[in-house]
Amino acid sequence: MPSTYQSIVVNAPVDEVWQRLRNFHDFSWAPEVITACEQVGEVGGTEVGAKRILNGAFHETLVSLDDNARRLVYSIDNGPNPVSPADVRDYLGAIHALPVTEGNATFVEWSSEWKSDSEEAVEFCGGIYKALLQALAGAF
Repeated sequence: MPSTYQSIVVNAPVDEVWQRLRNFHDFSWAPEVITACEQVGEVGGTEVGAKRILNGAFHETLVSLDDNARRLVYSIDNGPNPVSPADVRDYLGAIHALPVTEGNATFVEWSSEWKSDSEEAVEFCGGIYKALLQALAGAF
């Protein structure tokens, strides 16, 4: 099963970082990476079942949101190659924010896994998540 994992330390308290990450419909902290985040339907960005379209191409759904664990999980339901339904199945991504007690910082990890006969999405998704994490760190 292909997967990808990226992480970063953000120089801000975990609760502040989590407040930016937890709203599935808000990428205001990464305007260079996500140029458009369109809410689909009436479900709010902090409710399971929330749907969005990123950059007019990636259709995603919020699968779980756990404020106590500071973790969210989402699926990619449709998108262009290499994450199209023809390329990947059962795609789940997860974002997790953890406190770094020394320095009052936050460790953020972004991972995903899916079923596929191809490894093409590994580099593609890894590059996007790395850019998003760098944008997140730069937002503080």
